[in-house]
Parts: sequence; structure tokens; C-alpha cells
Amino acid sequence: MSAQSRLSGPDRLLSSLDQGLRTVFARPAGARPTPRPETAAASTLAPAERELSAALMRVNHVGEVCAQALYQSQSLFSREAALRGQLRHAAQEEVDHLAWTRERLDQLGSRPSYLGPLWWAGAFALGSLAGLAGDRRSLGFVVETERQVEAHLASHLDRLPEADAASRAIVAQMKEDEARHADEALAAGAEELPAPIKGLMRLAAKLMTVTAHRI
Repeated sequence: MSAQSRLSGPDRLLSSLDQGLRTVFARPAGARPTPRPETAAASTLAPAERELSAALMRVNHVGEVCAQALYQSQSLFSREAALRGQLRHAAQEEVDHLAWTRERLDQLGSRPSYLGPLWWAGAFALGSLAGLAGDRRSLGFVVETERQVEAHLASHLDRLPEADAASRAIVAQMKEDEARHADEALAAGAEELPAPIKGLMRLAAKLMTVTAHRI
């Protein structure tokens, strides 16, 4: 039994809030090395290309802030210890994404979204609702979230400048990880969400994407 699983409900909540503060305000350290492009040749980005890459990576960084909040809150309200472990493992892999996107923002001379605390709080609330709806519905929320994120990352691969091989390598690995997380949730017994819920999730993601692109 892990130390986290032995904590009481209030202690797990405090642990989640502590993790939230670290997610938003601390500099994350990934367990895996940052993905690198296959070619070592570096390409100089034009100012407009650098600005576009920074905006897209800021959106991706916000997505990883939200992922931490979602997985933490869903784990908090899960009924099954095995599922809590699965959610925490996925969250740890998402820490890698958080670290990679923050590192790339630094390299591009840019910054994370100013609204990080707001994104985290909103995602934590949504994840809590999903967790309270039951484990199968919560897993369905994971599947739909990760499928939408996978599609979103695919669109970023289309939009990122060809010269920005560093950002493209990061996004490609993130896309692969998100697809696997969705498959794992599906295999664990996820229940498909109703179409209106999926639509609301897409709307919320669109709002976050448009806002984080600039702020």
C-alpha cells in the first residue's frame, strides 16, 4: 500500500491542494528527459514563427496544468484504490509534459499563462464532479478528455512551424502519451459520456485555448 493510499480523505485533499500550488507556481521536474528532434541541426525561427510557437506551447502548458488538477481531483473521489493508483500514475506522466512545455516556453523567451490558478481551480472542480459521478463515468471523462487533447495536439503539429523541430518533438510525444492514457482508461471499464457532456467539454476546451493563446 502506498503512502498516499493510507491518507485520510482530508489529508488527501490537502495533498492535492499542495500539488496544485506546486503545479501553478513551482518549476516542475520531469522524470523523463525532454523529447529531442531526430536531427540535431538547429533552425533559427523568424520572429513570427517564434511568437506562434510560444503561443501554442503556452496553450499546451495550460492543458497540462488542467491535467494535473483533473487527475488529482478524480483520484481524490475515486472509490477504488487500484483506480486511484492508475490516475496518479497518469498524473505523474503528465508532470513530464508540464516540465517539457515550461522548458520550451523558457527557450522561446516566453511565459506561461497569467491565469494558471484559475485554470487549475476550474479543472479541479470539473474533475471532482467527474469523480463524484462514479468510477466508470470518471474513466469515461478521462477517455473523452484525452481524445480531445490528442486531436488538439494533432492540430498543433499541423500549425507549428516546420523549423521548430524542438516543439514538434515535444508535442508528438505528448500526443502519444495522451492516446495511451485514453486506451488505459477505456480498458479499465470507462463508460461513454453522453453527447451533451462531450459538447460542453469541447466548449470549455475552446474557451481555454483561445484565452491561453494570448493571456
